[in-house]
Amino acid sequence: MGYECVVNQPVREPQQDRSRITRERLLTATTDVLADEGWAAATVARVAEQAGVSRGAAQHHFPTRELLITAALEQMFTHLTSLTAADLGELPDGPERIDVVVDRAVAIYTGHEFKAALQVWAAAASDEALRRHIRPLEEKFARGAHAMTLIGLDPSGEDPRAHRLAQATLDLARGLGLADTLSDDSRRRAQVVATWTEQVKLALQ
Repeated sequence: MGYECVVNQPVREPQQDRSRITRERLLTATTDVLADEGWAAATVARVAEQAGVSRGAAQHHFPTRELLITAALEQMFTHLTSLTAADLGELPDGPERIDVVVDRAVAIYTGHEFKAALQVWAAAASDEALRRHIRPLEEKFARGAHAMTLIGLDPSGEDPRAHRLAQATLDLARGLGLADTLSDDSRRRAQVVATWTEQVKLALQ
């Protein structure tokens, strides 16, 4: 009786999957470097090192720093925009709803991705080409954040004060996010958020 010898071969990832995974690792690494080390550090070489891939592999996906940064920024804003619309139907009723809405707005603007985006915004202030590219992304995100906050504060859409309160909430959240880039501002931020939340509750009674 003959025996068939079966050799277990390692399963290889398709080239397309490997390419997608490498690209995602590079974009994630770009966000990390921007948030943790700043704009100047976010070179293709540094990002490749952070991602654990060769510089040649990084440049295959993103031949220039500008392409790498803008692709990462597009991903960041897409994710941030999706966060603004998440679970709106599951918000609690009553005053607790305002707690959740204000906390969510602050969390978005004090999170890791916002810190990374802020580095790009600062660079865009003196780079017209970069500014032209990111403004539509930022405007789309800002619209989503405002819509989320407005619906959260005034689900019936009947209170004329809600529009201004939503914008003020977002302005406050951005300011807190900026302060958090310089030092750990969590203790003071919690006090400010609690105070503002109570003011919003009183205004919408």
